[in-house]
Amino acid sequence: MASLVRDALTLLSKTTPRRVLNAGQVIGGYVLSKLTGKARHWGLPMALSFEPTTSCNLRCPECPSGLRSFTRPTGMLPAELFRRTIDEVASRLWYLIFYFQGEPYLHPEFLDLVQYAAAKGIYTATSTNAHYLNDKNARRTVESGLDRLIISLDGTTQEVYQQYRVGGKLDKVLDGTRNVVRWRKELKSSTPRIVFQFLVVRPNEHQIEDARRMARELGVDDVWFKTAQIYDYHNGSPLIPTIDYYSRYENNGNGTYSLKNRLLNHCWKMWHSCVITWDGLVVPCCFDKDAEYRLGDLKTQTFRQLWQGDKYRRFRASLLKGRDQIEMCRNCTEGTKVWG
Repeated sequence: MASLVRDALTLLSKTTPRRVLNAGQVIGGYVLSKLTGKARHWGLPMALSFEPTTSCNLRCPECPSGLRSFTRPTGMLPAELFRRTIDEVASRLWYLIFYFQGEPYLHPEFLDLVQYAAAKGIYTATSTNAHYLNDKNARRTVESGLDRLIISLDGTTQEVYQQYRVGGKLDKVLDGTRNVVRWRKELKSSTPRIVFQFLVVRPNEHQIEDARRMARELGVDDVWFKTAQIYDYHNGSPLIPTIDYYSRYENNGNGTYSLKNRLLNHCWKMWHSCVITWDGLVVPCCFDKDAEYRLGDLKTQTFRQLWQGDKYRRFRASLLKGRDQIEMCRNCTEGTKVWG
């Protein structure tokens, strides 16, 4: 609880008059759009996700990076594109996630990018498989100003961990965690808040309590239990948990499964945030992993041009008319997350 309070205070410390005004504009546009059924939008995003790279060292079975199944190219985020975009939106931006696909620490300038955003008073977070948190990177992570570090655990023994994190080594994850905890103490820093993220699937669901215990022993601040997205879920999957609480999918009793979450014809994400791929493509959210719904390109446009542009306006309008008509949205499970 103490770490949660500290985290909340850290987020609140990023408050500025411009960010508050912008949040009011974004929320007002969203509420009015829901009430009228017509897309209206004011302000700039309150949150962004930037993809440092699509490269990954692991081969997780429900991840496009792990499966090497992208049709879009693999590459590294150019620092100049990142800085130019952040300079444009920083005064209004509250929250920045350094993650979409891939392993962020494979980007050679990743922690420099974090430091650049943190210096502008933006709350920064990332998610990692923790295989590159050696002593040097752990120290630089703390020094960078990163506010939240999410570490994928997904198993408390190597035998179980490797069933989803294919090619991964649990010992590296635990050693990397210890390194960050140690440097946070040595540098007397309150950040980053360290979170274990445990993706609950059938092979690891019996280790939920073990994950909580392991976090306490290592000095990790919190454990989040996340439901797994399964791409081909209709006829079941060996990854769907037997514990219904941790499943995004409902057993229909006849060998088929359906999505628990009812699709509503609006989506808060389309108003307050978006995702930017490593090569500058702007896509609606993290469910568009292969960047099929491209709403702009920062190599040829400013962020403000595309965020307020016709293409984005038409996409928001299409959500209000029928979200079930958008392929990306059909496996969307916003509202079915669990945290403990």
